[in-house]
Amino acid sequence: MTKVIFLDAAGTLFDVRGSVGEVYGQIAQRFGVTVKSEELNAAFSQSFASASPMAFPGIEAAKIPQLEFEWWQTVSAKAFKIAGSFHQFSDFSTFFVELYAHFATAEPWFVYPDVLPALNKWQEQGIELGVVSNFDSRIYAVLKSLNLADYFTSVTISTEVGAAKPDSQIFTAAFQKHNGTAENVLHIGDSFKADYCGAKNAGLKAIWLNRQQEKIDSGKLNLTDFQKIEEFPSLDFI
Repeated sequence: MTKVIFLDAAGTLFDVRGSVGEVYGQIAQRFGVTVKSEELNAAFSQSFASASPMAFPGIEAAKIPQLEFEWWQTVSAKAFKIAGSFHQFSDFSTFFVELYAHFATAEPWFVYPDVLPALNKWQEQGIELGVVSNFDSRIYAVLKSLNLADYFTSVTISTEVGAAKPDSQIFTAAFQKHNGTAENVLHIGDSFKADYCGAKNAGLKAIWLNRQQEKIDSGKLNLTDFQKIEEFPSLDFI
């Protein structure tokens, strides 16, 4: 019996309006920087994928916000460099302060239409809800601004745990905040590797929220512990 449902944040509960490239490009324009949003979005994807996990093990809590800021500044700067537009900035640091603050608001985000009906249904069923995400500490402001915060009794993020999904440590830290065992916990997320495989390897039940209808070659994966991939295209099907 499922007593707790964990959900990933970005890509599962909410996502960027348009694309990251569009949002970055719009704010960059205020600083006299011109770049094609498609090129910047591709550059961001490349920069983000090559970055180290956003987790800072052994670091005291007071220092984490600054490390998060620096992590994102490095990723963003690299994206503009890949896109060939970094040299246009006269003061990238000032630009990034504005960019970083922007993503802590509701403005660049939208909530998927299937989210609120699902959250309300589970809440009515008496299921405890939590967020497990590789997001940074801006997640608290984002959830509040999107009117999602009150649904969740726990929020567990990689920067505070010191381990990022798919590491089992973040899932263990999350379900320890609730009464019950891992077998009573279901995790739902849009990343096959980080969410589905990560949760399964941590002993949790898992569903892959395959919003983009990606194809996975299960023959090339080590799925001996979970023969059939549990996946749905939206929360409406769960």
